[in-house]
Amino acid sequence: MMTTIANKNLLKTALIIALICSTVFANAQNDAFKQRLQKKVDSICTTGKLPGISVAIAFPDNTQMAFAAGIADSTKHEAMKPSAWMLQGSVGKTYASAIAMQLIKEGKFSLDDKVSKYLGHYAWYSRMPNAEDVTIRNLMQHTSGIMRYEFKEAFTKDLTADPDKVWKPEELLAYVLDEKPAFKAGAGWEYADTNYIVLAMIMEQVTGKKYYDLLNERILKPYHLTETLPSNKRKLKGLVQGYAGKNNDFGGKSEVLGADGLFIINPQFEWTGGGIYSTTADLAKWGEMLYTGKVIDTATLNKMENGVPARMLGGTTKYGLGVIIKQSPQYGTYYGHSGFFPGYMTEMYYFPKYQITIALQTNSSDTRSMKIQTTRALTEVAKAAFDGMPAK
Repeated sequence: MMTTIANKNLLKTALIIALICSTVFANAQNDAFKQRLQKKVDSICTTGKLPGISVAIAFPDNTQMAFAAGIADSTKHEAMKPSAWMLQGSVGKTYASAIAMQLIKEGKFSLDDKVSKYLGHYAWYSRMPNAEDVTIRNLMQHTSGIMRYEFKEAFTKDLTADPDKVWKPEELLAYVLDEKPAFKAGAGWEYADTNYIVLAMIMEQVTGKKYYDLLNERILKPYHLTETLPSNKRKLKGLVQGYAGKNNDFGGKSEVLGADGLFIINPQFEWTGGGIYSTTADLAKWGEMLYTGKVIDTATLNKMENGVPARMLGGTTKYGLGVIIKQSPQYGTYYGHSGFFPGYMTEMYYFPKYQITIALQTNSSDTRSMKIQTTRALTEVAKAAFDGMPAK
C-alpha cells in the first residue's frame, strides 16, 4: 500500500516537473521568437530609412505580438510604440467590401447589378465613364474603367487650398465626369478610390444609413475593434505624426500634423477609399477575423477572394472584391491589402499556410527618402516570423 502511494506521488511529481519543463521551453521559444522579430523590425526601420514602424502579428489562437521601432515624432522626440495610431489608407477598403458582401448576402443588391439601377436618377450620373455598363462587381474589382479622382491635379490643389472643406461624394466624382473611360467595363483593371466612393453611395441608399454608422454597427462594435476609428475630421485623437516629404501634392509639407494637432488637409475626403485609422494590433486582429471567415461566411469569402489579374500591382498579383491576392513560392497564396495616405503607409495580409496575419505600418509616405518598399518590409517580417514554423 505504501509503495503504491509512493509510486503515485513520484508519478505526480514527474508530471509536474514535465509540465514545468515544457512551460519553460515554450517560454524560451516565445522569447527567442520575440527577440528575432524585434531585431528584424529594428533592422527594417534603420536600413529602410523609416522614421518609425509598427508591426503586429495575429495567431490562430487569438493571441498577438506587437513590435515597434524608430520615432513617432522627431520634433517631440517621441519613440514609436506598438500602441501608436496611424492612418490605414486603402486598407480601409477591406471594411467597406466586407459590409458590401454582408449586404449582398442579405439580398440588398447583387454583384452583377448595374450601378445605374441605384444612381441613374442623379442628373450627373450619365456623365460618369461607362455609366450604363458598370456593375457593382466592376466597382469592387476595379474593372469599371472609371479613373482615379484622388491624384488629379485639380483635386489635390482644391484639397490643399481649403483644408477645412468637408467633401461630399458627388464633389469627388465631379473630377472624373465627362472623362473618357480607361477601358470598357470589365475589359481591364485600373485601381481607383473612385470605385469605392460610388459603392458606398449605393450602400447608403439601400440601407438608409450613413457608411460610418454601418461600419460601427456591423464591424467595429460586434468584433470589438476598440482601437479602430473613422478618419473623418482634421483632428484625429491619438494619431502620431506622419511624414509625407517636402513638396508633396497633398499639402506640400513634410509633417502632416501641425503644432495644433490639425491635419494639413482634411482626411475626411478619403471616405470609403480608405477612411480609417487604428493601431497596428487592431488591424492585425481585423485581418485575422475577416480572412478566417468570422465576419462573412466561407462561401461569401470565396467569392471575395476570386480575383482578376492586376498586373499594375506586379507579377501574378490578382484583385478580388476589395482584396489583393499575392502568390509566393515560400508562403503560398496570401490575402490582404496595401494602403497609402499622405504621411503613412500600411500593409495587412493573412497567410493561410501558417494561419497568421501580419500588419505593418510606418509613419512615412516619402518614397523618395525611404530605402525599402512596405511590401518588401512585410515579406521580410514574414520570413523572420515563419522561420522554422511548420505549415498548418
